[in-house]
Amino acid sequence: MHRFLFGGEDLSSSFFIGYILALIGGIILIITGLISVLISPFLAFSALGALGALASGIVDIIIGIICVIGAKFVRHLGWGIVLLILGIIGGGLGGLLVVIGALLGLLAHFTHD
Repeated sequence: MHRFLFGGEDLSSSFFIGYILALIGGIILIITGLISVLISPFLAFSALGALGALASGIVDIIIGIICVIGAKFVRHLGWGIVLLILGIIGGGLGGLLVVIGALLGLLAHFTHD
């Protein structure tokens, strides 16, 4: 199946698992960011709290979109490092999945023959 997704390239299983984890983590970050943006005005006790939750949700959405786009390139050194940093910044379950996926992609990069 992964040969179909990546143009017939022979890929290691650690790269493919890293790709899937980074993709799922990015999607989770987008969903939690959307929930935060949509619900923040109703749950905040002050305008400043609502603004902070709104800004946090927007940052999560942006990080999630970058992670979804970069998940396909997790095997490349630059993208692996970018996804690792974004996963740490994003936090939560989605960020954790992105970090694990980036680490597996970097592992596939350094163990490639």
